[in-house]
Amino acid sequence: MYTSSISTPTIHIDEAIKESLQTQQDNESQVIVHCYYAECNYLNRIRIWPSTFLIDTNEGGRSPLLFAENISFMPTWTFIPPHKRHRFTLYFSQLPKTCTQFDLVEEIPEPGAFIVRGIVRNREDVYHIHL
Repeated sequence: MYTSSISTPTIHIDEAIKESLQTQQDNESQVIVHCYYAECNYLNRIRIWPSTFLIDTNEGGRSPLLFAENISFMPTWTFIPPHKRHRFTLYFSQLPKTCTQFDLVEEIPEPGAFIVRGIVRNREDVYHIHL
Protein backbone atom coordinates (compact mmCIF):
# COMPACT_ATOMS: atom_id res chain seq x y z
CA MET A 1 0.00 0.00 0.00
CA TYR A 2 1.31 3.38 -1.02
CA THR A 3 0.91 6.33 1.37
CA SER A 4 1.93 9.89 0.81
CA SER A 5 1.49 13.07 2.70
CA ILE A 6 0.04 16.16 1.21
CA SER A 7 1.80 19.37 2.02
CA THR A 8 0.68 22.92 1.48
CA PRO A 9 3.01 24.74 -0.89
CA THR A 10 4.69 27.91 0.25
CA ILE A 11 4.07 30.84 -2.02
CA HIS A 12 6.49 33.73 -2.12
CA ILE A 13 5.72 36.89 -4.09
CA ASP A 14 8.64 39.16 -4.81
CA GLU A 15 8.39 42.53 -3.01
CA ALA A 16 8.93 44.47 -6.26
CA ILE A 17 5.94 42.69 -7.82
CA LYS A 18 3.79 43.42 -4.75
CA GLU A 19 4.73 47.08 -4.90
CA SER A 20 4.01 47.24 -8.63
CA LEU A 21 0.58 45.64 -8.15
CA GLN A 22 -0.25 48.03 -5.29
CA THR A 23 0.72 51.03 -7.44
CA GLN A 24 -1.41 49.72 -10.28
CA GLN A 25 -4.37 49.21 -7.92
CA ASP A 26 -3.95 52.71 -6.50
CA ASN A 27 -3.88 54.20 -9.99
CA GLU A 28 -7.05 52.38 -11.00
CA SER A 29 -9.04 53.40 -7.93
CA GLN A 30 -11.99 55.68 -8.56
CA VAL A 31 -14.55 57.48 -6.45
CA ILE A 32 -18.14 56.87 -7.51
CA VAL A 33 -20.86 59.39 -6.64
CA HIS A 34 -24.48 58.46 -7.31
CA CYS A 35 -26.54 61.66 -7.49
CA TYR A 36 -30.29 62.00 -7.06
CA TYR A 37 -31.71 65.20 -8.48
CA ALA A 38 -34.94 66.23 -6.74
CA GLU A 39 -38.35 66.29 -8.39
CA CYS A 40 -39.46 69.59 -9.83
CA ASN A 41 -42.95 70.85 -10.64
CA TYR A 42 -41.79 72.20 -13.99
CA LEU A 43 -39.71 70.95 -16.87
CA ASN A 44 -36.12 70.95 -15.72
CA ARG A 45 -32.78 70.54 -17.39
CA ILE A 46 -29.38 69.70 -15.98
CA ARG A 47 -25.85 69.15 -17.20
CA ILE A 48 -22.43 68.63 -15.70
CA TRP A 49 -19.35 70.67 -16.44
CA PRO A 50 -15.92 69.06 -16.84
CA SER A 51 -14.76 71.55 -14.19
CA THR A 52 -16.31 69.41 -11.43
CA PHE A 53 -14.04 68.16 -8.66
CA LEU A 54 -13.92 66.38 -5.34
CA ILE A 55 -11.91 68.62 -3.05
CA ASP A 56 -10.19 67.25 0.06
CA THR A 57 -11.31 69.58 2.85
CA ASN A 58 -8.14 68.92 4.88
CA GLU A 59 -5.39 69.20 2.25
CA GLY A 60 -7.19 70.95 -0.62
CA GLY A 61 -6.24 68.30 -3.18
CA ARG A 62 -8.59 67.90 -6.15
CA SER A 63 -9.84 64.75 -7.81
CA PRO A 64 -11.09 65.56 -11.32
CA LEU A 65 -14.24 64.22 -12.93
CA LEU A 66 -13.37 61.34 -15.27
CA PHE A 67 -16.74 60.24 -16.60
CA ALA A 68 -20.46 60.85 -16.11
CA GLU A 69 -23.35 58.50 -16.73
CA ASN A 70 -26.98 59.51 -17.38
CA ILE A 71 -26.23 63.25 -17.48
CA SER A 72 -24.97 65.39 -20.36
CA PHE A 73 -21.72 67.31 -20.36
CA MET A 74 -21.87 71.03 -20.96
CA PRO A 75 -23.00 72.47 -23.45
CA THR A 76 -25.64 69.77 -23.98
CA TRP A 77 -28.60 69.55 -21.58
CA THR A 78 -30.36 66.53 -20.10
CA PHE A 79 -34.09 67.23 -19.86
CA ILE A 80 -36.07 65.94 -16.89
CA PRO A 81 -39.87 65.69 -17.12
CA PRO A 82 -41.97 67.40 -14.44
CA HIS A 83 -42.46 65.47 -11.17
CA LYS A 84 -39.60 63.08 -11.94
CA ARG A 85 -36.50 62.42 -9.89
CA HIS A 86 -33.35 61.92 -11.94
CA ARG A 87 -30.39 59.71 -11.05
CA PHE A 88 -26.92 60.06 -12.53
CA THR A 89 -23.46 58.82 -11.62
CA LEU A 90 -20.16 60.68 -11.55
CA TYR A 91 -16.75 58.97 -11.61
CA PHE A 92 -13.73 60.78 -10.17
CA SER A 93 -10.04 59.96 -9.85
CA GLN A 94 -9.01 58.66 -6.45
CA LEU A 95 -8.81 60.83 -3.37
CA PRO A 96 -5.62 61.01 -1.29
CA LYS A 97 -5.41 58.22 1.29
CA THR A 98 -5.30 60.81 4.07
CA CYS A 99 -8.61 62.39 3.01
CA THR A 100 -11.41 61.91 5.56
CA GLN A 101 -13.90 64.47 4.24
CA PHE A 102 -14.40 66.18 0.89
CA ASP A 103 -16.64 68.55 -1.06
CA LEU A 104 -18.20 67.99 -4.47
CA VAL A 105 -17.81 71.27 -6.34
CA GLU A 106 -18.83 72.16 -9.87
CA GLU A 107 -16.84 75.29 -10.76
CA ILE A 108 -18.83 77.18 -13.37
CA PRO A 109 -19.17 80.83 -14.48
CA GLU A 110 -22.93 80.95 -13.90
CA PRO A 111 -25.47 80.27 -11.13
CA GLY A 112 -26.81 76.78 -10.45
CA ALA A 113 -23.62 74.82 -9.77
CA PHE A 114 -23.78 71.47 -8.01
CA ILE A 115 -22.07 71.90 -4.63
CA VAL A 116 -22.24 69.42 -1.76
CA ARG A 117 -20.02 70.12 1.25
CA GLY A 118 -18.76 67.90 4.03
CA ILE A 119 -19.10 64.42 2.50
CA VAL A 120 -17.56 61.96 4.97
CA ARG A 121 -15.26 59.46 3.31
CA ASN A 122 -16.02 55.74 3.51
CA ARG A 123 -13.89 52.68 2.75
CA GLU A 124 -15.72 51.80 -0.46
CA ASP A 125 -15.44 55.31 -1.99
CA VAL A 126 -19.03 54.96 -3.25
CA TYR A 127 -21.44 57.72 -2.24
CA HIS A 128 -25.13 58.60 -2.62
CA ILE A 129 -26.00 62.29 -2.54
CA HIS A 130 -29.24 64.19 -3.02
CA LEU A 131 -29.18 67.44 -4.96
